[in-house]
Amino acid sequence: MKKLTLLITLICLLGFKPEDKRPDRVLIFCLTKGYHHASIADGIVAIKKLGAENNFEADTTTNPEKFNDGNLKRYKALIFLSPTGTALFNDSEKAALQKYIHNGGGFVGIHAATDCLYDWEWYGKLIGAYFLKHPKQQQAVMHVLDQNHISTKMLPAEWTHFEEWYNFKNVSPDIKVLITVDEKTYTGGEMGATHPISWYHKFEGARVFYTELGHTKEDYTTDTLFNQHILGGIKYALGRKK
Repeated sequence: MKKLTLLITLICLLGFKPEDKRPDRVLIFCLTKGYHHASIADGIVAIKKLGAENNFEADTTTNPEKFNDGNLKRYKALIFLSPTGTALFNDSEKAALQKYIHNGGGFVGIHAATDCLYDWEWYGKLIGAYFLKHPKQQQAVMHVLDQNHISTKMLPAEWTHFEEWYNFKNVSPDIKVLITVDEKTYTGGEMGATHPISWYHKFEGARVFYTELGHTKEDYTTDTLFNQHILGGIKYALGRKK
């Protein structure tokens, strides 16, 4: 018992605590076979910075071969950062992603994560909707419907933002909408009074978060609210409550 006490004392003197743990790991996937967002590079930098400040580490890949059981089990959450196009994964890679989700892995989709994998109905249910089209980039007012969620608690009830506002199709009835955009404040909205912009849901064992925001480089480089919004989404996917 004395040896254990001495060991704990030594650990504390060296700057560690018994409850310290290794950082969570996340994998950022950003393969584009369609439109390539220039903001992806800035998004990677921003997420890595958020990780350094919040005890998680981020790896990045555009290689779908990384989607296998052995590799995915290293990560507590996946972040799809504006991937685009269809046929991103073969059957074995799709099966690995499904197994990862069924085992409780977290999932975060940012911006064009709804503009990919139209050829895979299961993915559409996972992400919660598919991109349909968008008008020109412009400023609009969003309404934060849920200010208690970890991804929105720092946001004002009305949030004015410059964005490429997506219209969606195949919206899942199971998503829990966090933010809507007010179509009366811009031109080109086609979804009515409840136009979703950010949402979350539990899907086949996984915590899933999505935000449509994140088109511009400025979102990641200068917009503090946006960065705190995606940080909250990542924390939700990681299972953190604070």
